[in-house]
Amino acid sequence: MCAAVLLLVWLMLARADGNLDQVSEGRGLQLQGDFSIAGLFPLHDTDGSGSGLPALGSCSRGSPNKHGYHLMQTMRFAVEEINNGTLLPGVTLGYQMYDVCSVPASVLATLDLLQQQSQRVTTTGTEGDTDPKSTSNLGQRVVAVIGPDSSSKTFTPAALLGAVLLPQISYEASHEKLSNTVDYPAFFRTIPSDKNQVSAMIQLLVRFKWTWIAVLGSDNAYGRQGMQSLSQQAAQHDICIAYHGVIPKPTETEPKETNQTMRDMVENILKTRVNVIVVFSSKRILSGFFPFVVKRNVTGKVWIGTEDWSVAALISQISRIHTIGTVLGVSTKYAAIPGLEEFERRSADVSEQHSSTQRSWNGGAECLQSSDLYSLVRKNSTLEEYDLSSSFNVYKAVYAAAHALRRALGCDAGECRKRRLQPWQLLPWLRQVNFTLGNTSVYFDKNGDPPTGYDIITWVWKGSAWSHRVVGSVTPHPTELTVDAAQIKWPGAETSTSVPLSVCSPRCPAGHRTLQTGQHRCCFDCLACPADTFREGGPTTCRPCPREQWAPPSSEQCLNRTVLFLAWDAPVPLALLLLLALSLLMTSGSALIFLLHLNTPVVRSAGGRTCLLVLAALTAAAASSLCHFGRPSRLACVLKQPLFFFSFNVCLACVTVRSFQVVCIFKLSFKLPKAYDSWAKNRGPEFTILLVSVTSFLMSVLRVALDPPVPSQDFGFYPDSIVLECSNTHSPGAVLELAYVILLSILCFCLSYMGKELPANYNEAKCVTFSLVVYMVSWMSFFTVYRISRGPFSMAAHVLAILSSVLAFLSGYFLPKVYIIVLRPQMNTTAHFKNCIQMHTMSGQ
Repeated sequence: MCAAVLLLVWLMLARADGNLDQVSEGRGLQLQGDFSIAGLFPLHDTDGSGSGLPALGSCSRGSPNKHGYHLMQTMRFAVEEINNGTLLPGVTLGYQMYDVCSVPASVLATLDLLQQQSQRVTTTGTEGDTDPKSTSNLGQRVVAVIGPDSSSKTFTPAALLGAVLLPQISYEASHEKLSNTVDYPAFFRTIPSDKNQVSAMIQLLVRFKWTWIAVLGSDNAYGRQGMQSLSQQAAQHDICIAYHGVIPKPTETEPKETNQTMRDMVENILKTRVNVIVVFSSKRILSGFFPFVVKRNVTGKVWIGTEDWSVAALISQISRIHTIGTVLGVSTKYAAIPGLEEFERRSADVSEQHSSTQRSWNGGAECLQSSDLYSLVRKNSTLEEYDLSSSFNVYKAVYAAAHALRRALGCDAGECRKRRLQPWQLLPWLRQVNFTLGNTSVYFDKNGDPPTGYDIITWVWKGSAWSHRVVGSVTPHPTELTVDAAQIKWPGAETSTSVPLSVCSPRCPAGHRTLQTGQHRCCFDCLACPADTFREGGPTTCRPCPREQWAPPSSEQCLNRTVLFLAWDAPVPLALLLLLALSLLMTSGSALIFLLHLNTPVVRSAGGRTCLLVLAALTAAAASSLCHFGRPSRLACVLKQPLFFFSFNVCLACVTVRSFQVVCIFKLSFKLPKAYDSWAKNRGPEFTILLVSVTSFLMSVLRVALDPPVPSQDFGFYPDSIVLECSNTHSPGAVLELAYVILLSILCFCLSYMGKELPANYNEAKCVTFSLVVYMVSWMSFFTVYRISRGPFSMAAHVLAILSSVLAFLSGYFLPKVYIIVLRPQMNTTAHFKNCIQMHTMSGQ
């Protein structure tokens, strides 16, 4: 690329035969010295129109630019301050100024500098040749260029100067591309890159939670690149740009079309209903847009401006600009330059004394000591905030070049060595400069950019008087924003301190996710997160809760589930434990009474030793309820159902066999005398009970062996609770056990009912029937509760069903007999039983 640029330069210079137009040939304000610095400043404003050819009309035909005038005076002041100081002992700096009123003027000024460099190659000299009267020598000793003032005027000069490695330090060119050291190897700047400025704007938007904005940019490299960079960074922070608008340059050829474009832009801003507009524009182009905003009566908005226009008087002086709303701006940090204003006053006095001489000079080239410059001085323009910030950048640039020159000339020894210096020899020293001006450190990073931050300012109006206030700052690397929102007057009432909203859709309530409704992610509907989900991370997703937790609808976090089990210390379990103790006491007491009266007629008629087996079974069945208390364990799960089913089956088997014996003795013995006698004499009742019990035992053992129940957690029955229970409660083995006990219960009920007409001492039908009814009702109640509840209540119902079954058989079968044994001993005699049988026989006849 450098070779191509060099070729282009040489072709243009050869084509011009060394004669450039009047603007380039006239070097403007000049000061001779051992080494010269060129300054490119916009001393006049032009409309920018032209053929684009190197030759162009005089810049003095445009309107004077007081901002450029102050920048030029700052460079003069800095050079004279250095010459009068000790920074470059024994060496003087000179300067030559160019009026870069347009892009072509900037290019031609650069070509003039390159022409001087080409002349230097062909000019011979000796070491230390410093004749101050030689104009050619002066031209040959340009070692650095300060300027120009904008990115659009800088691209071509930076490429051209980079081709010959002539150092260039810009004070206002902030485009990101200029940080590319491959394309612009000799470019430096004292203003931060637009990349940092965009980051500062993004931080401002994030700080006030503005996610729905409009972005406007001027139709030049500065505006277009700023809009592009802002759009890229905005997407990374979930900021949506509702409208992009390019502010056209004012033209004389099609003013109606330009005006209509600006009107349409204002209408589009209103249609998008944004409250925040970011304007990345040069002040010159923006000054033509804001009158349309004012005319349309756009109020109540927040405008965020760049450093180029946020403190520029050109914008703040627009009529009724104070009605547009709140203006927040990014402004470059600066420090006051002591003596600058006094220097400008003295310059004005000198220009006044020599005005006649300056006005009469009209040689072959118009220079800057012309009537145009004099008219600027006569206007007595004061240094404004915008001028001061840019002037400080110029001041730093001149001192950076001087410090690099000091290092290159070896001035640290006390006296600078006067020698011929190639511009490229200054580059490495310029990259290493590090000094302080006031409280400001000046140095460059690897891309030639200064590591400085920004101030955040807001406009302040007192009537029609404009000023601004610093309300915060931004520091780079990393970007950190501090801002005092209380010092900002927001749109609305005079004392309004509430930050305005600028969102497409209001923030969703807690526990809601967003559903995008258009092309912008900031526009959405809110949907409540369903139960057992919560919103975490991205706003568009509801994540399921872990198994151990739950969440109601519209939740932002999960809650721990309640663990359900039959605790030992709860009121209901304590009552059940008392009932269990009573049951065990009653069964044990009944067993003891029956054991002591084992050979009495009542005990023998009830079954004799079989009653002890039944009472033992009832005791084991009651004890099985202990397995339902507390957190389930492996042993409890193994014993819980098998122990109850086996014990209760033994009880039912004994009662069934006993009922069968009584029925056979009184009703069937005469029909099947031999069969019954054979069954009774060959221990048939005992074998029947054993067979039924062993069958029940084997069923339980096989079930536990093949599919052992273990402690488990039921997460599905309750959304907010965990039920601690044993697994496999509904397995095929459990169902088979249940069917077995139901079948045995029905058989027992039938046989007991058949003996309802037997003698009173043998008639247990009513009592056994009552016991079985209570037993069946209690279990039907439990299964009903179990279908609708799995908490401690259903667990308590299960224990109650067990104890009810035990107490039902105990009270229906054994307690009447205990009553006779203990309280009616006269009925517990052989004579009484014979009398009852005789009466039954007689009544039957």
